[in-house]
Amino acid sequence: MYSLEFVNPLILVCLTPILGAVVLFSVSATNEYLCKLIALNTVCLTFLFSLVLWVQFDNTTALFQFSSTYDWIPSINLYYTIGIDGISLFFILLTTLLTIFCILVSWGSVQYLIKEYLICFLLLEFFLIQVFCVLDLLWFYIFFESVLIPMFLIVGVWGSRERKIRAAYQFFLYTLVGSLLMLLALLTIYFEVGTTDLQILWYYNFSELKQIIFWLAFFSSFAVKIPMIPFHIWLPEAHAEAPTAGSVILAGVLLKMGGYGFLRFSIPMFPEASIYFTPLIFTLSLIAILYASLTTLRQVDLKKIIAYSSVSHMGFVTIGIFSLNLQGIEGSILLMLSHGLVSSALFLCVGVLYDRYKTRILKYYGGLIQVMPIFGIFFLFFTFANLGFPGTSSFVGELLVLVGIFQINRILTFFAALGMVLGAAYSIWLFNRISFGGLKTQYFTTFQDVSRREFWILAPLTFLVLWIGIYPVSFLSEFHFSVLSLIEQLL
Repeated sequence: MYSLEFVNPLILVCLTPILGAVVLFSVSATNEYLCKLIALNTVCLTFLFSLVLWVQFDNTTALFQFSSTYDWIPSINLYYTIGIDGISLFFILLTTLLTIFCILVSWGSVQYLIKEYLICFLLLEFFLIQVFCVLDLLWFYIFFESVLIPMFLIVGVWGSRERKIRAAYQFFLYTLVGSLLMLLALLTIYFEVGTTDLQILWYYNFSELKQIIFWLAFFSSFAVKIPMIPFHIWLPEAHAEAPTAGSVILAGVLLKMGGYGFLRFSIPMFPEASIYFTPLIFTLSLIAILYASLTTLRQVDLKKIIAYSSVSHMGFVTIGIFSLNLQGIEGSILLMLSHGLVSSALFLCVGVLYDRYKTRILKYYGGLIQVMPIFGIFFLFFTFANLGFPGTSSFVGELLVLVGIFQINRILTFFAALGMVLGAAYSIWLFNRISFGGLKTQYFTTFQDVSRREFWILAPLTFLVLWIGIYPVSFLSEFHFSVLSLIEQLL
């Protein structure tokens, strides 16, 4: 029997989505069921291969594992290198898991150009996996920008409302312009060092001035992706206009690319500049936590409420990353994973409502716990997870971040913790408005609880949020040595 021991599972994870897209391309668009079946089997197979990565992963070392290097243009010292460490492992797992839910949630809601829609998602999964496993700065930039193309189409073609074209262009232009400075910095680095190999660049000593310039160039790209205030304008619009699956992958994975970029590139390559700009990051993050939380309280669109809460949560993440200590960085990684699960689940819950009642305006809902009790239980659980309730994944991440920044600045810790109080305010307010009160039968005549398919999408997310919240060491132990190695590079 053929054994996976002779095959690099990371290559299988990388190639499966693109092979699935090629197969899908050759299938007739009229056979919609076959297209869906091929896409679903492809993403499930990719997820299984990514689980093999976790099973075979050695968590006692910070070295990159499952590495492979291929010649690209060797005459000018450019190679394609892939590999993962503890930091990138769970981002790949998160990508492959959420893509399954994206295909399932679109099963009946997407009515036109289904084959093209599924191809976009397979390409998006391929690009995202590459972002988290390439160990070359140039290839990272290529895939980092390639993500924009399928996401632009998903928002612009299959979006739900009139302003979808505007939202798609806003998303595309914001993120593209933000990355142009990064491209210039990348070229400058290549001509100075002679390579874009990440493992060489980590140990190259740039001058302090160059570190500051390069750090700002990379920051312009990563800050837009996270997004940090004031670069966040595109996010609520993109979420509001995207289909449910688009919002899930956008909140669950795309927002993590900026945080991952800081951890993989900005901090280890430019350590002195990272320390120099820490007060700037703390200031912007604190503004994001407080401003976005207050803005969330005045939104009337369900998706915009969750989108602004994402800006607030990612503010916690950036504070944790730039605390530059073990607890803060580990907490920020755990919080990114938690946010990927919880915000995705909340967007799925909103999608359940939108599929039935074709509106996301808050005032039309009320008393749904009376007629949709199973939905109400799921929504209550993910609401509590969103506000960082003990026993859920968000609590562990936020606790570690607060422990990390408490060692640096206690006043900052107080204001960050105030963001948790505001988070509880808008989360409970949202749940109360939707679930309790009188049933608004003047707007809707029929009510339907979650379907079997929707139940089996939300149930695994519930399990994972509880798993991280109750037994976080099973995740923390995987990236502990990678984070320690990152901190050693700062010393």
